[in-house]
Parts: sequence; C-alpha cells; structure tokens
Amino acid sequence: MSYAAAIEQLSAMAPELYTRPGQPRRKFSLDEVRVLLDALGNPHRRIRSVLIAGTNGKGSTASTLASILTASGVRTGLYTSPHLERVNERIRIDQTEIADEAFARLYFHVHDAAQRLVLEGRLPQLPSFFEILTAQALLYFAEAGVELMVLEVGMGGRLDATNVVDPLVSVITDISLDHTEWLGGTIAAIAREKAGILRRGGTLITLPQDPEASRVLTAAAAELGARQLNASAFLPPAGLATAGSYEVHALGAAVEVASPLTGAHQQRNVALAIAAAIELASAHGLPITPAAISAGIRQTRWPGRLERIKTGGVEWILDVAHNPAGAEALRSGLAGVLSEDRPRLLVFSCLRDKPVGEMARILFPLFDQVILAPIHSARAASVESLEAAARAVVASARGTGSVREALQLAAESAAGGGVVVAGSVYLVGEARSLLGSEFGGIK
Repeated sequence: MSYAAAIEQLSAMAPELYTRPGQPRRKFSLDEVRVLLDALGNPHRRIRSVLIAGTNGKGSTASTLASILTASGVRTGLYTSPHLERVNERIRIDQTEIADEAFARLYFHVHDAAQRLVLEGRLPQLPSFFEILTAQALLYFAEAGVELMVLEVGMGGRLDATNVVDPLVSVITDISLDHTEWLGGTIAAIAREKAGILRRGGTLITLPQDPEASRVLTAAAAELGARQLNASAFLPPAGLATAGSYEVHALGAAVEVASPLTGAHQQRNVALAIAAAIELASAHGLPITPAAISAGIRQTRWPGRLERIKTGGVEWILDVAHNPAGAEALRSGLAGVLSEDRPRLLVFSCLRDKPVGEMARILFPLFDQVILAPIHSARAASVESLEAAARAVVASARGTGSVREALQLAAESAAGGGVVVAGSVYLVGEARSLLGSEFGGIK
C-alpha cells in the first residue's frame, strides 16, 4: 500500500483528543497498547529510552537531548508530537525523518496487526491515531537498531502510549493548566498524571517550578524511591539576557550553551537536556562528552518555537504558543524584538478548548493589529469566537477566511515591521508551509 493511502487512513482517524459531539469519550488503557506491541514482538523492550513529559517545553527538551546524543555518536531515535507540516516529522533517527516508504510499510503492518487483534477479541477497539504512530515509531527504531530512544509524551503521562517503556531517565518539564478535561482541573492533579512516567528506583530530572507541581513530583519520586535531580546548575547565570551564549560546567569541563532556541523558557528546556545527558553518561555509560553537549545544543533544530524567517522582505516570527503558559513565554521572548516605530502585527488562531480570552489578554495588547484565521481542525475555535475575545482586549482585530488570506493581509500591512504568527500548532504548520511555497520561500 502507498504512503498516500496510509496518510488518508490516518487522517480519517482524526488525531484529536476529543470525540465528536454526541459520541462517548474514548477510554485509554496501556493494557491495550501492550497487547498490540506484544503482537509486534515488543520492539520497545529491545531499546533503552528516555521519557519526557510536561505541559510546555517537552518537545524542545527532547529535540535538544536527541541532538546531543547524535553529536555524541549515539544512534538516536526521536519521537515527538504533534507535527507542524507532515506526520513523518514525528519519527526521526539522528534528525532524519522516516522515509515515506518506511512510514507506509510500518503503518499498514501495525494497522493490520491491530485489526487481527480486534477480530480475535484480544482488543476491544482499534488503536487511536497516537497509539498507531507510537507503535510505528517503536517498531521503526527497533528495526533500525537505534541505541537509545528519546520519547516525548503526547498528553499527561500515566496513560500515554509512550509510557509502556521502562525509561533510564524520566524528565518532566514545566507544568501548567492544559487538557484539564482529561488530566484534572488543578496543577496538582495534572502533576500527578505527569508523575506517572516515573519508575520505582528510577531517576527524575526536573526544575523547581509551580510550588504545587514541585510538591507533587517530589512526593511521587519519594514514594517510588526514585532519585530526583535538579537541573538548576545548568541554567545561565542570573540576569543574563536571553540572547547569546553562556557557559555551564558539565562532566568536568566548561560547556558553551549557544542554542538556536531563544527565550528564557528555552534555557530551562536546555538545562533539562544537559542534565539528562550527564545522567546518561555518568550512570549508563553513554559516550557523551562536554564537546558533544555543546555541539548538540548548537545543532538542535526545532521549528515553530520563536522561529524567525524572512520571505518577500517581511520578517516573520512563528511560535506554537498554544496555551496561556506558552503565550506568556512568547510575550517574554518578544521583549525588545518588536519595533516601536514600525507596524506590529499578529496572526492568531487556537483551538476552542483553549482559554482564548486569557491568551488574548496576554498577547493581543502587544500588537497594532491582530489578524484572526480559521484553521483545519475539528476542534478549531471559530473566527467569530476569536473576534469576540479580541473585542474585549483590543480595538483592532480582523477576521479572515483562511490562513493564506491572513498571511497575505499581514504581508501587505507589514511595511517593514514584523509579523508574529502564533497560537495553534495547526496554524503555525499551515503558515510555515505557505511561507515556504507561496510567499517567496523560507530564508
């Protein structure tokens, strides 16, 4: 079967966390994922792994750690979600995306195995979009003989499909309110779900953060007898500007940190990656050196995170600020970037289950003009609801009929100023694709 057929089938499964109105919510179970993986030969048991959970920053942390491992000569599998432009982005070995042919072959192999298990009564339902992709990734990494997998948790932790592995290290990034209808309505409840990736006698790497989250993580680690490592030693010196490089001490030497991922929030993610790399070297014998840590950080590629690109004389900043914490991080990252004497424009959209009013209060006042765009998702907020949120915050907000129209309007209005495209991953992914194909190409 072809790659196009695989993508068509996957798209029909709808990679959504929520069912359509009137349908019962899906119940997730690691037991079902384990049944599927057992039928596939338990590929996850053949490879060592690192598991990374959190609300914001887990993808950046995973990408940075994987880049460090690759720079160290460790054959590394990286599994992340969601994707920006094409689903292959989620499955990489040494920063190279899975090829279309391999993706299609593994998709149908996993899908056919799942169908047999349903017919035999060993599975009550076909796996979800994310469960299928997770099984594909694990099988791909095992077949390719990777030495270590870096796996980003999709949502939560305790019941996420990635949590079938037995990680050498569990990393938990900053926790905030998101997916509350699934994970709970408090920071403490969400932190308990994230803490589900810890293992008895294992290792937790994290940073001090929201007091409730820190309390829950510390208690969970203590209950399991897990070592808790604080990555604070790898943060930059206090008061250092977010731009430029700095040095930290790691593995007995000074390490230059010059990440292409900008912003104070990314410094926290890089610190977590450095701490994980040191633990993998010190406790598990991976051949990671200070020079490799520096090179890996410098070579990290993670688009759509305060990403600056130029097309047709316009400078665009793309960021997947998909929740209030992400919006706050973007606001901080834009400090000193937006010019006071040139037009400041925002192209924005988000999903309807996000607190759009709160995100609007955080971001919209920074801009002279806010342009609102519809996105292709069953969970998309309507332009009308975005306009209502905007009216409560700013006077100048304009709805459009498509992302293409929103980008065109922004380009025409920029007049030498900057345009920020932010909000949903769906928005940033579509915008990035359009900027590369129709607006002069990404530079």
